[in-house]
Amino acid sequence: MEFFQYKNKLIPQKGRLLASEPYLPDPNFERTIILLTEHNEEGSVGFILNKPSETMLSEVLEEMTGIEARVNIGGPVQQDTLHFIHRMDFIDDAIEIGNGLYWGGNFEQLVSLAELNKIDPIDIKFFLGYSGWSAGQLEDELTANSWIVSDKVTEELIFETPPEAMWKKSLQYLGGRFSVYSNYPLDPSMN
Repeated sequence: MEFFQYKNKLIPQKGRLLASEPYLPDPNFERTIILLTEHNEEGSVGFILNKPSETMLSEVLEEMTGIEARVNIGGPVQQDTLHFIHRMDFIDDAIEIGNGLYWGGNFEQLVSLAELNKIDPIDIKFFLGYSGWSAGQLEDELTANSWIVSDKVTEELIFETPPEAMWKKSLQYLGGRFSVYSNYPLDPSMN
């Protein structure tokens, strides 16, 4: 799939970010940052990093004591499923996505560690639902300039940056014209 030429010449792959274009018309993805956890010929899966919900983890899972965390909206697909991204290399069966980041893992182990207060809430993000694309769909959206692909993935950006600052900061990391994009107003008529 490397024959596609996108706006910033990076192709999507596991462990990279997708930053929505400033005026992406889909309200599900307005000014979002998505971490791709899977990208192959069958399609793509990722999680919106900067769309917190009002729901607390304990409201979704009563058995999850020891972690007080807000649950994020991972995307519009299967919003009745819970997923997690973390930076804990000791969680069994977690899928490494690169840059010290992991997707999922042994949930019973996670619950036990949380009960023992062995999990620092800053090291994990929970998501209801996910963002998904069928085969070729993400490439079509990239060709239509809906997304900017970034390999500037840091633990600091994902776990320590406030959600409202994440989109702007990720574009600033890319520099050049993307820094200019980061300052575009939400309403183009205000420009």
